[in-house]
Order: sequence, then C-alpha cells, then structure tokens
Amino acid sequence: MTAAASAGSPVDGVLATATIVLSLVLALWSLVAAVRHRPPDLVQSVGLGLLEVALLALTTLALVAVVGGERAGEPGAFFGYLVTLVCLPLLAWVLARMEPTRWGSAIVCAVCLVLPVVVVRLQQTWEVVGG
Repeated sequence: MTAAASAGSPVDGVLATATIVLSLVLALWSLVAAVRHRPPDLVQSVGLGLLEVALLALTTLALVAVVGGERAGEPGAFFGYLVTLVCLPLLAWVLARMEPTRWGSAIVCAVCLVLPVVVVRLQQTWEVVGG
C-alpha cells in the first residue's frame, strides 16, 4: 500500500500515536509501582480514564469513516480490534480494583503493553486491501 493511500486512514495519525504513547507511559508507571510493591494508585486510574477517552475518540473516528462509506481491509478483524480497544482499559481498571496489591499494578502494566499492539493491528487491518 502506498503512503498516500494509508495517509487517509481514520485510525492513523496523531490520535493513534497519542494513545500509544500514553499507554506506554502508563505501563512504565505501573511497572515501577508493581516493582515497588505498590497497589494501583490514582495516577493509574486517571491514566486509564484518559486512555479510555482517547480510545473512544479513535473508535468514533473509525466508525464515522465506515458510516461515511470507507471500508476496512479486514472488516471482521477491524471491528474485533475496535471492541477490544474500548473494553481493555475498563477491564484493567476493574481487575486492578479487585486486586489492591502490587498485582493490580501489574495488571494495569500488562494491559497497557497490549493496547499499543492492538492499535497497530487496527491500523494494519484498515490498510489491507483485497488480497
């Protein structure tokens, strides 16, 4: 796929990059907390909230593009990744609240390391064009 064709992707760009960076920063913060035997803190909760808002915005952009007539290269996988993106931060927050030990911080770290991979896969499934 050419650079010009992928430039119009609704899941590429500043918002996707911001979600990846935010997720990695939060993963680092959570890793430090887990290594220091600290439970999930307010920074992790607020970070997950901000991450969720950013991912909802990214999902909204993608859905608007689909409603507007654009099409993902692999629609089934694309929508699966969209659902996963929206659910993971909330799931991390719930599990971290249920586990108020260092392992709660480890859960947040693990989810925040998975999210950038899901964002990149979302971008890849959008860019795939017929075979």
